[in-house]
Amino acid sequence: DIPEGEYGAGHVDVWDHGTYAAEKWRDDEVIVTLHGAPDGGLGGVPARVALIRTDRDDGKDWLLHRMEPAGPTRRDWLPMLATLGDADRPPTGPDLAIEPKWDGYRALAFVHDGETELRTRNGLDTTAAYPELPAPIAAAVAGRDAVLDGEIVAFDDRGRPDFGLLQQRARLRRPSEIAQAVRDAPVHFVAFDLLELDGEDLARLPYRERRVRLEAAVRDAAPVLRSPLLEGTVGEALDRVRELGIEGVVVKDPEARYTPGRRTRAWIKLKLHRTQEVVIAGWRPGRGSRGGGIGSLLLGIPEEGGLRYVGRVGTGFDERALAELGRLTRPLARRTSPLVGVPAADARDAHWVTPRLVGEVEYAERTRDGRLRQPTWRGLRRDKAVADVRTE
Repeated sequence: DIPEGEYGAGHVDVWDHGTYAAEKWRDDEVIVTLHGAPDGGLGGVPARVALIRTDRDDGKDWLLHRMEPAGPTRRDWLPMLATLGDADRPPTGPDLAIEPKWDGYRALAFVHDGETELRTRNGLDTTAAYPELPAPIAAAVAGRDAVLDGEIVAFDDRGRPDFGLLQQRARLRRPSEIAQAVRDAPVHFVAFDLLELDGEDLARLPYRERRVRLEAAVRDAAPVLRSPLLEGTVGEALDRVRELGIEGVVVKDPEARYTPGRRTRAWIKLKLHRTQEVVIAGWRPGRGSRGGGIGSLLLGIPEEGGLRYVGRVGTGFDERALAELGRLTRPLARRTSPLVGVPAADARDAHWVTPRLVGEVEYAERTRDGRLRQPTWRGLRRDKAVADVRTE
């Protein structure tokens, strides 16, 4: 029961809840397979549905059509998520597993009958964006069926993860541009967990056993790499990745099972640099060479009371990024602020947008009221949804 005065006030009956797997996602048509709860309205049976936008009411109406299943269904895994820890007070223990934290896009690789499908952490098919990966991933598991958890990473000329290069790849849509980028800025798939092998569910096994299975099943050869285990203490591992220019480490409980879709303290991520995912809520015009366009972005983080203002960022953009942000924010324009707690000075000449775009910034520190000091733009996070953003 939603209280009076709140959005959607009144009694609500939840017919079913669960996850969905996207088959098609366009502005006018969406096809998904719904996986509900065992005791929900779907009776635990997957349902394939199409949502089609109509021409009535300025395109705000949608029709829902239930479709025949698209053949055998597979388990649509969601990735297990790590909890942020403090690099100055790292976990201790004799048997901890320590891996590098890769500065890339999280992805699950589904390999079946020699074909590979890559999906983002939100379940969207991203295979076409990285055509150099599917065949090598299938070859890496020697033709076996498997589900791998890993990261799509771009490396610079020194072999260091480069999030900027990955951003350039993520912007591309035309096949000709993607084909050129495969030659100029190839990506790698770094595998760090094995969830299924030949139909066997491995999530119930402790991490140390899944790691043994991963090393036995996945051949380590570029562009498919196994994420290495780092020796020594967590502090020593942090010193090592700092030398290598890597973002940080993930410390894993060797006895922990894989818990899909849940954030858990069985995995602790430790970052060497302060970064924060943010929601774009508006922009302020620039001056000089940026006159008439975006000068800075107004940022928020979802909280219980709404989208809380955490500051604005005006550095870290190149011309291509500014042009892309202008194109993406234009259709999201709105008259009112979606933010809570934005100062009048920052809102004075703001252009507000519906909060749908997620980005990432690096910053120096936080103020007492939660604002980000000296933020620098790192790029859009197309692999994240607004609901995924939380205070790190």
